[in-house]
Amino acid sequence: MGYFKEDLVYIRGFAFDVDGVLSKSIQTLDENGVPMRTTNIKDGYALVQAVKMGYPVAIITGGRSEAVRKRFAALGVQDIFIGANDKVAALNEWMSKYHLEKEQVLFIGDDIPDYDVMKLVGLPICPQDAAPEIKAVSKHISSYKGGEGIVRDMIEQVLKVQEKWTVSKDTPWSSF
Repeated sequence: MGYFKEDLVYIRGFAFDVDGVLSKSIQTLDENGVPMRTTNIKDGYALVQAVKMGYPVAIITGGRSEAVRKRFAALGVQDIFIGANDKVAALNEWMSKYHLEKEQVLFIGDDIPDYDVMKLVGLPICPQDAAPEIKAVSKHISSYKGGEGIVRDMIEQVLKVQEKWTVSKDTPWSSF
C-alpha cells in the first residue's frame, strides 16, 4: 500500500458504493423486508460541496432502492447507478461521460462486488470494516467504518489538498 495522500492532488471525480460505505453495513428491514439505510449527514454535506466545486460524483450500487436514488439526487448527485450488476460497466460509462482517466478517480468500496472497480481506479479506498479482499487492493484503509463519515473524510482531504474546501457561511450547503 503506497502513501495515498500523494494521489489526492490528481483526483477529479468521486465514486462510491452505498451499503457499507455511505450507509452502515448493518441494516434493519421494514415490514416488507426492504433494507432501511442510515446515512451520515456529514457525508451528505461533503457530497454537496464536491458537486458545487464541479467534481463529477457517481453512486454505483447493486442495491435497488429508490430511496437511495432520491437521497443522493437531492444532494445534487446526477450519476446514480442503482441495481448495477456490472459495476465496472457503470464506472466506465461514468468515466467516459466526464473524460476521466483512472488516475483521476477516487472510489470507496467495502466488499467483493466492489473488487473489480477498486482494481481499475487510481485511488481505491475502503472503510475500516471492509472485507479483507478489499483491504488488500486499497491504497488506503480509513480509520472510519462505513456509514460513519468516511466519505466526508476523503472528500474533505481531496478538496483541502486542492484548495477547494470552503468554510464560508456565504456558501449555502443546500440549493438543489
